[in-house]
Amino acid sequence: MKKLVFIGSAIAILTACSSVPSTQLQPLESYQVEWIGERPLIDRSMLTLTLGDNNQASGLAGCNNWMAKYQLSGNGLRLDNIATTRKLCAPALMEQEQRFLAALATVQRWEFAEHQQLLLWPEQGAAIKLWSIEQP
Repeated sequence: MKKLVFIGSAIAILTACSSVPSTQLQPLESYQVEWIGERPLIDRSMLTLTLGDNNQASGLAGCNNWMAKYQLSGNGLRLDNIATTRKLCAPALMEQEQRFLAALATVQRWEFAEHQQLLLWPEQGAAIKLWSIEQP
């Protein structure tokens, strides 16, 4: 009986420890930007991406909210018709926002790095690096 309890406990522990992170980009999951290409974000700025289940992407671009249509096909990702609200913020924040939106407009594919960071690869240059935002 002790062996059976031990084996059952071991299986439960191994199952809990072996939860494999998603390797698919999931609609309704939100991500926070850490880097845009080769540059980290300005301290305390917040840039986000959420892919809706109706092929609508949205998020915060640092100062303004943004939205776009997206197409997801395997590891391919394309964002079209990116639009934003029109608030003004500090010049440095506005410059970062423009870099982010320009990079989003050229994204062609996505992948998860080995440490589960989402990488959005533009047509040229380094990836936009994002972390999953935990949903309550």
